[in-house]
Amino acid sequence: MADVLRRLARWRVPLGFIFGALAIWLAHPSARTLLAGASVGACGELVRIWAAGHLEKGREVTRSGPYRFTRHPLYAGSSIMGIGLAIASNSVIVASMIAVYLVATIGAAVRTEEAHLTEKFGAEYPAYREGLAPPVARRFSLERALRNREYRAALGFVVVLALLALKSRAVL
Repeated sequence: MADVLRRLARWRVPLGFIFGALAIWLAHPSARTLLAGASVGACGELVRIWAAGHLEKGREVTRSGPYRFTRHPLYAGSSIMGIGLAIASNSVIVASMIAVYLVATIGAAVRTEEAHLTEKFGAEYPAYREGLAPPVARRFSLERALRNREYRAALGFVVVLALLALKSRAVL
């Protein structure tokens, strides 16, 4: 089972492209649903940017910014973006696909990531996971967010919205 979770976590981005193409094909966006979905999804991307601006990936158990409130703010932001895209698509089928994709891939990623972090950082990660580690004061850094390549998620979100807009013939 652990091997299946690892593979699913590793394949979440390529699977996202496949599911994304299928979602665009099945979507029935309107100007109203695009605007509503873009607003919700943008909130998710802001959460991701905030998280990426605090994350020192592979160097520490990050405990500043949104990591004070949730162990996986990048995944939380991705989930909010997924909800936004489901709204923008104006399709129950697409919304269901997005839900299944997010539950399966993010669930797998969380499990494998937490096992990796526990292995890498020892007792520090379980202490953080259980709320026993004190938060760390660190300022948000746009440079850090860029170093963490958060621009990729933002660009992907904009491209999908543009494709949905083209499909609906709506003006952004």
